[in-house]
Amino acid sequence: MAPTERRWKRRPAGSNWGDFGDDDQLGRLNLITPARRRAAAAEVVEGRSFCLSLPLDYPGGSALNPRRQAPNLRPTTRGELPNWMFAVENEVPGATDVMNDDMATIWLQYSTQWDSLAHAGSSFDANADGRPEPVFYNGFRGGVEIPKPQGSGESLASATRALGIDVIARHGVQGRGVLVDLRAHCADEREIVGHDRLQAIMRDDGVTVQAGDILCLHTGFAQRLLDWNRDPDPSQIHTICAALDGRDERLLQWISDSGIAALVADNYAIEAYPNDKPPGRCAVLPLHEHCLFKLGLPLGEIWYLSELAQWLRDNARSRFMLTAPPLRLPGAVGSPVTPIATV
Repeated sequence: MAPTERRWKRRPAGSNWGDFGDDDQLGRLNLITPARRRAAAAEVVEGRSFCLSLPLDYPGGSALNPRRQAPNLRPTTRGELPNWMFAVENEVPGATDVMNDDMATIWLQYSTQWDSLAHAGSSFDANADGRPEPVFYNGFRGGVEIPKPQGSGESLASATRALGIDVIARHGVQGRGVLVDLRAHCADEREIVGHDRLQAIMRDDGVTVQAGDILCLHTGFAQRLLDWNRDPDPSQIHTICAALDGRDERLLQWISDSGIAALVADNYAIEAYPNDKPPGRCAVLPLHEHCLFKLGLPLGEIWYLSELAQWLRDNARSRFMLTAPPLRLPGAVGSPVTPIATV
């Protein structure tokens, strides 16, 4: 695509729009190369695995986010009968089969999740015409037609199609995870972690990251959700455990410079939220804007990292192989995920 044909004439300051190609839909996941996957596989020494997902009906209730609800799981039907403990001989004489079949209504970002690059955009004047409009990573926006992947000739007409979670699923999310144990230093107190504090913790624990790594932050928040047993305390749920300072420009610049391919935490939003928005035009979720909108860097939230963090600390390690594919659901902006760490 020639420069004059780009869907954007100007890109946001600090973004990498176009660096992976004018039509790129993967962002920093491009950095998970075959070489990085081989490096991830080299971290497997014990052959032990850890499930990094909460049960999908956690946190319970809607205290964490009133717009998201727990899954609704119910049987399918066979005619007027529920397809549950269904004796097939009701339909086929002499059949011995007994069948269960179910369905679920799922809020895709209720529990352990990936945010796709279509989850958060910004009101930005990408066309340089003086009028900001809703834009997403690499200039994708509603109404912009792009060729469907794999050359089918069919067009997809929105940013949610261009940058939906299925794009990530097709690429695959498997690489080297690197864990920073914030809880070991911050305990369960609410601490807003900026650049200097994060770097000090990483130095103290001997943690380093390389381009293409997936950075995972353990705060202990998901463990508290488990301890609440689907009944979280609404007076505490937004005031406990560490969270990143999304308004720390040096922290955001470090994320850019680090080359990490994705950013994960066991808390809600990764960055401190709710937070105080300063006057003027700016994002309520600045880390989301920086990562999803500017860098094309997927975010994982509410992962369960406590057991893995303890094992890594006990074994003086911080790296592992991470396998974390989202659902291949075209057009979805987020997805439940059941990540697996292998050490």
